Amino acid sequence: MIYIVYVRPLMKKPTARPTALFVTCASLLLACSQTDKTNTPQTSTTASPATSPSAASASPGGSAAGTSNTIYIGIGVAQTSNVALLGQEQVAGAKIAEKYFNDKGGVDGTPIKLVFQDTGGDEQGAINAFNTLINQDRVVGIVGPSLSQQAFSADPIADRAKVPVLAPSNTAKGIPQIGDYVARVSAPVAVVAPNAVKAALKQNPNIKKVAVFFAQNDAFSKSETETFQTTVKDMGLELATVQKFLTTDTDFQSQATNAINVKPDLIIISGLAADGGNLIKQLRELGYKGVMIGGNGLNTSNIFPVCKALCDGVLIAQAYSPEYSNLINKDFRDAYRAQFKKEPPQFSAQAFTGVQVFVESLKAINSQSKVSQQPLAQLRTNLNQQLLLGKYDTPLGEIYFTPEGEINQKDFYVARIKMEADGTNGKFEFLK
Repeated sequence: MIYIVYVRPLMKKPTARPTALFVTCASLLLACSQTDKTNTPQTSTTASPATSPSAASASPGGSAAGTSNTIYIGIGVAQTSNVALLGQEQVAGAKIAEKYFNDKGGVDGTPIKLVFQDTGGDEQGAINAFNTLINQDRVVGIVGPSLSQQAFSADPIADRAKVPVLAPSNTAKGIPQIGDYVARVSAPVAVVAPNAVKAALKQNPNIKKVAVFFAQNDAFSKSETETFQTTVKDMGLELATVQKFLTTDTDFQSQATNAINVKPDLIIISGLAADGGNLIKQLRELGYKGVMIGGNGLNTSNIFPVCKALCDGVLIAQAYSPEYSNLINKDFRDAYRAQFKKEPPQFSAQAFTGVQVFVESLKAINSQSKVSQQPLAQLRTNLNQQLLLGKYDTPLGEIYFTPEGEINQKDFYVARIKMEADGTNGKFEFLK
């Protein structure tokens, strides 16, 4: 006999509904994305057809684990494109979580299996990946995508399908408001970013003039720069110039020269690792010697090979510290260092945390009704409701969610890039 436990839904705050034209366009986009699903790149870690989640749960309403007695969780992040510098760190964190929780028995004896789909760096890639994870791989939930820009396009698909999404790095304004099935383990930029400006002023109390750069084709960068610009003004500093670029740009000579000409004491950059690293390099080469802040998109050691020795001294606000003292962060840090011979970055810790929230929520459900016996659609709904109820002791510290799906996190940090003498290797030094 199968017992299903129904949990009273936690409804999110009402949000503006899309217009008829928007719904029509979205439907057409969804139809196109489904047509293109066969072209979605898949990594070698995706289950083979004989043991895939789609094969195990081929019939509508089939159990979540199917005949293979495995629970499938989707990881939809960027493994190719210029965004892969971030996505590769997310893949690493998710894989560490998969082994860690399976070594501890999975979900009360039922193993989890991560199913990876590559979103690439654009919206269509994320749409294709989410459609495949939902309809073909039939996962219980999705950790992803890498970019806020992608989330605004792909998350509504999961929300309509009633598949829970945990955003591992989507910090732009409005992410949890996309729908009832969307939450995030990545603290919003409005909370994190101002800490970097405060640290810059502590480093140089004489800062007066500020130049701001941002990637105008990226939703997160546009959201982050709004926070930075507001913070600059609120702190009584002069916003001397705002320079725009694209995440695909490699030549920043014009914008860098324009900024240097206003003689700023502080430069703030909102972009991604490849473009942001090149911008840092060109600003230093043109003679800028002042304080520099990188936004969350530059928060990766993958930036070091881009700007090399010229990365030195850049300040970046953090939602994670490898030095945070709790047992699960120690285990995560030890596993990451053993595999990669360096400290774990924020994006890996957040991806680990996304998997952790799903696993612990599934265990809470399983204590009342076996998840392996629940119809997939019902389990997805129960999982979405349960994850909003829990408190989680994670590598990020203790977190929980508002009814709307926004993360509540206590501790934040600022780190300064410290490059080694060879100009190739470096690390993030956390400021006290």
